[in-house]
Amino acid sequence: MKRKGFTLIELLVVLGIVALMLTLAIPRYFPSIDKSKEVVLADNLRNVRQVLDQYYGDTGRYPDSLEQLVEKHYLRALPYDPIAESDAAWTIVPPEDNTKGSVYNIRSSAAGNDRSGKPYADW
Repeated sequence: MKRKGFTLIELLVVLGIVALMLTLAIPRYFPSIDKSKEVVLADNLRNVRQVLDQYYGDTGRYPDSLEQLVEKHYLRALPYDPIAESDAAWTIVPPEDNTKGSVYNIRSSAAGNDRSGKPYADW
């Protein structure tokens, strides 16, 4: 009587093939996550800087905080820094003239460098 099923050798061959495929795919997966985080950070910085310019154009001064942009409906929510994994970890750059508000620009406070070696704080 012959039973249908897989032998141990067949299962080991399939597991070996799966392991080989994973060793090829995993090293490509993690850098793509880092790249995605960098793209989101760059986009969030670009959008907030544009909103800061719009706010200045409308009011003649910069906001006193990022929360003020949300309160006045220039932003729906505080931007998220995917590298620092926080929406409150921004470095605020004030304008040269302190009488014109407090938030001229924002930068990421994330430690480390991007994939090209440039510090996130310089973005």
